[in-house]
Amino acid sequence: VLAIGLVVDDAIIVVENVSRHLEEGMSRMDAAVRAARELANPIIAMTIVLIAVYVPIGFMGGLTGALFTEFAFTLVGTVTMSAIIALTLSPMMCSRLLKAPDPQSHNWQDRLVLFLDRSFDRLHKRYERTLHGSLNYLPVTAVMALIILGSIYYLYSTSMSELAPQEDQGVLISIAFNNPTATLAQRQLSANQVYDVYKTFPETDHVFQLNTPTQVIGGMVLKPWDERKRTTAQLQPILQKDLSHIAGSQIAVFQPPPLPGARGLPIQFVLTTTEPFSKLYEVSQKFLQDALKSGQFIFLQSDLRIDLPQTRIDIDRNMAAQLGLNMQDIGQALSAMLGGGYVNFFELDGRSYKVIPQVEQRFRLNPDQLKHYYLRTSSGSMVPLSTVVHLRTTVQPETINHFQQLNSATIQGVAMPGIAQGQALDDLRQLAQRTLPAGYGYDYAGPSRQFMQESGGLVLTFFFALVIIFLALAAQFESFRDPIIILVSVPMAISGALLFINLGIGHATLNIYTEVGLVTLIGLISKHGILIVEFANNLQREGRSKREAIEHAAGMRLRPILMTTAAMVLGVMPLITASGAGAVSRFNMGLVIATGLS
Repeated sequence: VLAIGLVVDDAIIVVENVSRHLEEGMSRMDAAVRAARELANPIIAMTIVLIAVYVPIGFMGGLTGALFTEFAFTLVGTVTMSAIIALTLSPMMCSRLLKAPDPQSHNWQDRLVLFLDRSFDRLHKRYERTLHGSLNYLPVTAVMALIILGSIYYLYSTSMSELAPQEDQGVLISIAFNNPTATLAQRQLSANQVYDVYKTFPETDHVFQLNTPTQVIGGMVLKPWDERKRTTAQLQPILQKDLSHIAGSQIAVFQPPPLPGARGLPIQFVLTTTEPFSKLYEVSQKFLQDALKSGQFIFLQSDLRIDLPQTRIDIDRNMAAQLGLNMQDIGQALSAMLGGGYVNFFELDGRSYKVIPQVEQRFRLNPDQLKHYYLRTSSGSMVPLSTVVHLRTTVQPETINHFQQLNSATIQGVAMPGIAQGQALDDLRQLAQRTLPAGYGYDYAGPSRQFMQESGGLVLTFFFALVIIFLALAAQFESFRDPIIILVSVPMAISGALLFINLGIGHATLNIYTEVGLVTLIGLISKHGILIVEFANNLQREGRSKREAIEHAAGMRLRPILMTTAAMVLGVMPLITASGAGAVSRFNMGLVIATGLS
């Protein structure tokens, strides 16, 4: 869809230039030849610019490269063929098909052409007066331009950002974090309660669940879009609220990530240090409570939890020796009763089965039952285990994690609806900079790390594209001044696109789609500047003054610039008005291009 607007640009300016020469009284053949000669250099320069824009995107690595490599190289081939056709086929067709409008004609086509020409002449004269006045007040114009340039940083830094816009995929996923001492029956009870909540929603089509030793992963698949009124974004906070009433579990509800590559909850902020885990636990819990107070998160927790009971068995060696027991006897007895390892095989009805010695489950439900186990002494008598051991129960971390070879605690969760991933991570980053004591750092994991890496790569690509365009234009115009004049208009267009993103029009955010759209804007806006600069240089070579050449070139190129802009904006309208799967991503890219060009 994006290529539709790009491929007609070159042909439009050729046809418009031929039409202008026909209006000046030239023959169709002479008009076509002269138009092609005048536009050969600008079209070549514009094609080089667009190629310079898309080639860096095509060679990007990571997720962005995987998504946009075909997109970039397809457009490179498209604009190259468009330039070739515009310089060969378009002039030939103009020499055969175009004709100057006849003022004396009374058919409706010629009358419509004359009406449009007169309307554009009035617009052209008004534009020339405005341009003339702007050049008379250069300081005012320069100040306005500087204000617009300065606004880019503010608009970019305050706009909501995320890796990719969240689409309605028709699935909501939940993860229930259970107490580490929860039995299988308790976890199953929690899973059944989650299932019951899922089924209360009329939008539910079917449910899936996976019961693991540490958590219950589940989700509900919604009915097709035309059979439900509420979206996944609308259902998510309602489901989160309903599931929060289930006792014994911490449950997070989130939508599947819009792009593949990372697992886990969307927000994963890692605290790192060389200090012991006991100190890290205190710092992470305080950080977690401060983050929850911000109101930015619908769910937040730390993966460092010191809540796993662990019972240590201290053996009274003297008493064991007096009773004729040694360490090996006690160890083997406990291993046989509790270990659950097989010792042999036996055959029954032609099948082999493992022999697994272990006491019944009802005799190993809690550590105190160990005291009632009996051991056989060397004399053959039986003594209770409590005679020779003492039980000591402590609490240990459930898991001990490391990140980049440092002790770590990951703050993971889900942002509130309407809070973008970038905004949530930025709040956590600022909180870490304010509150973390010396010796502590922070990093990102999972989807959050993917977001930070891809965002940085696109910004680098943006500046790399600018450098390549500048060098290509400098070689084409044999000047460093002309490329600067052409590229000055780029920040102006980008500020227009960022303004609509900053205002949140259509819930637009800064993401990989809008950033690719911003890179595309560099090439599209540069094309306008190339047309004006090329014609202004030609007029100066003909002996006109600098100001006269600027005003005349800008006025002469007004119509093709408006025509190509209209073609591109109308070309991306299907992206803006799209519906169905992937509509949100297409809207973001289309909005950036349409508003930036306008």
